[in-house]
Amino acid sequence: MIDLHYFPTPNGKKVTILLEECGLPYRIAPVNIGRGEQFAEPFLKISPNNRMPAMVDHAPSDGGPPLSLFESGAIMMYIAEKAGKFYPQDLRGRHEVNQWVIWQMANQGPKTGECGHFRRLGPEAGDQSYAIRRFTDEVNRLYGVLNNRLYDRPYVAGDDYTIADMICYPWTVNWAGQGQDIEEFKHFKRWFEAMSERPAVRRGMDVGVGPQPDPSTLSEGERERLRKLLYNQRARPAPDAQGRGSPPA
Repeated sequence: MIDLHYFPTPNGKKVTILLEECGLPYRIAPVNIGRGEQFAEPFLKISPNNRMPAMVDHAPSDGGPPLSLFESGAIMMYIAEKAGKFYPQDLRGRHEVNQWVIWQMANQGPKTGECGHFRRLGPEAGDQSYAIRRFTDEVNRLYGVLNNRLYDRPYVAGDDYTIADMICYPWTVNWAGQGQDIEEFKHFKRWFEAMSERPAVRRGMDVGVGPQPDPSTLSEGERERLRKLLYNQRARPAPDAQGRGSPPA
């Protein structure tokens, strides 16, 4: 059984899509990132970067103790390898997929996330026009990368559907909110519509964690606490700096 520490964001939904496609049993362990649960000490033991998703496999293939992983790309490689699906075994095929998984992690996800962040800010945040333009244009460029990739092949890594497709798709669902026009990218649009029709993709996208609290019901003190916790984060002290031991000699 796999425990997936999860919140329904694009990064979480990548993994639920794969689990649904593979048909592997899994349990959702909710991590409400809006409430700061990603900073809890038990979660940090499996995700030291205080980001979800994270995974614990209680039955790894080596027969050893439970195995935990953080970072969605690493999790997807692990699950696909465990299931023997959606991840080529030959040298060239595997690295074709790897480069697109890393492209997504290094480019599509971060730039699209920044685009969404700045486009959501209200006027109280001041003039954000440069940041909005910069990241909206960069996201447009990345849609172009996918569009050019898909003009002569059905899937991102070639002829076969792989984790390269699953990892990219959730970040494209909100194309309108990212300031993009899907009609501009006809090859991407064909791929996007085909992905959207897959039953397992739909199931993975629909995985939730129950009703969420209304932020308007929080007290001003609680909202201020969350603002300090969630934004403008700086380095956490190392354990030895907190008086919990010294590094080995």
